[in-house]
Amino acid sequence: MSIETFIKTYYVERKGTGSVKWDGLKEKFSDENLLPLWVADMDFKVPVAVQEALAKRVEHGVFGYSLVEESYYKAFSQWQKNRHGINIEKDWIRFTTGVVNSFNYLIQTFTEVNDSVIILTPVYYPFFDAVKNNERQLVTSSLKQENETYYIDFKDFEEKIIKNKVKLFLHCSPQNPVGRVWTREELTQLFDICQRHQVKIISDEIHQDFIQPGKKFTSALSVDDSYLTELFVLTSASKTFNLASLLHSHILIPNEEHRVAYDKYTEKIINNPVSLFGVLATQAAYEEGEEWLDELIQVVEHNYHLLKDEISQSLPKASLAKKEGTYLAWLDLSEYLSKEEMSTILEKQVKIAIDYGEWFEEKSAGFIRINLATKPENIKIAAKQLAKVLNNK
Repeated sequence: MSIETFIKTYYVERKGTGSVKWDGLKEKFSDENLLPLWVADMDFKVPVAVQEALAKRVEHGVFGYSLVEESYYKAFSQWQKNRHGINIEKDWIRFTTGVVNSFNYLIQTFTEVNDSVIILTPVYYPFFDAVKNNERQLVTSSLKQENETYYIDFKDFEEKIIKNKVKLFLHCSPQNPVGRVWTREELTQLFDICQRHQVKIISDEIHQDFIQPGKKFTSALSVDDSYLTELFVLTSASKTFNLASLLHSHILIPNEEHRVAYDKYTEKIINNPVSLFGVLATQAAYEEGEEWLDELIQVVEHNYHLLKDEISQSLPKASLAKKEGTYLAWLDLSEYLSKEEMSTILEKQVKIAIDYGEWFEEKSAGFIRINLATKPENIKIAAKQLAKVLNNK
């Protein structure tokens, strides 16, 4: 299927459907009539197989307490094995209603109040909230940027762990918003540091399926078996297949003692962590959605290059990070806009709604994050309007 055919088949107008992205602008922005390229969900229908699986259950008409059947575990494990080379044991799997909930539960289970938790920044802003809201001490290690690519400052990372007696590392892989897909060598170096200092690792891998063609995603689970004893991995089909509101995700816990501790903790706070429609949709997506995903990735890459070409031609002082993963673009506009004028100009003149860089790290205030999971026309409009406004500022 061509890009044009995919868009014609799956793109859907979402305004007026109760969409946070399209109809929830007044909660975050000064104008409700902006082109929304912010919150990370997509403007595309799910694969037909997912729609059919849900419709079949609706026709059945009963939505009572339900089991997760063996066919689900098989579909999930095969997807991880075939797509990413990951071997998953059924006993490792726990369910929750979302990845953000998952890392909050794990922080609560495996750290104490005032323990230190480290994150690499800039990063998805609920990471900050999870540490602070749970009354843990937030420790940040900033990524280094060179030639529009971000790298880990391993020296700073280890020094911060030692100085702050860090207990847990909350890791984002691929890294949102900068688009890095960490290599096996980078992950090994990170995890060696954590192992030396008895630091547990939570690896949020929700963007694992959005990998630039030619790049390879390496899960924390497949780096080295020696890391598995202190590792927790979070995955979900919610980003991959646009299923966020169905409230279904996985925590993978290889260490049996940690599974027992997690189960004991969740007995107090979670009665039913499994979403029937989330399970049905996810299984159908993993069984029959791969072709849809591969075509969608081509749309995302096309949109990234549309944005890149327009920026390089019309805004030469701007810098677009090299995207290896996710469907998000990370754009540095600091040569054109000050922190104080960002929102006014982008919302009042450019007329776009995006995620502001300061949400991901205070010193990234000159950046914006742009959601590429939409039709190319929307990216063209945003890019051209950006260039027009900033060049006439």
